[in-house]
Amino acid sequence: MTEQTLINVEVAYALPEKQAILALQVPEGTTALEAAKQSRITEKFDGIDLDNAKLGIFAKVVSPGQVLREGDRVEIYRPLIADPKEVRKARAARARERRGK
Repeated sequence: MTEQTLINVEVAYALPEKQAILALQVPEGTTALEAAKQSRITEKFDGIDLDNAKLGIFAKVVSPGQVLREGDRVEIYRPLIADPKEVRKARAARARERRGK
């Protein structure tokens, strides 16, 4: 039986009032989704749907099947509440109204 090489990774999730970064060791070849599940982060936060969540590594969106490397941090992203483009449009419209067009 061959010995499996383990790598050190982190899994991160944040809410406005609560954040967690969990360190774990996983076998080489582990994917971002597998590491997120192995971290058991869903036990610390209600409502995380790992199978449908967007995942990233150091602020870059990756596929759930992305194979991790030593030192990677898997980030679990929350769904957006508002479309950023629409928020900017509304902000610009309010500014125009204040200036009197």
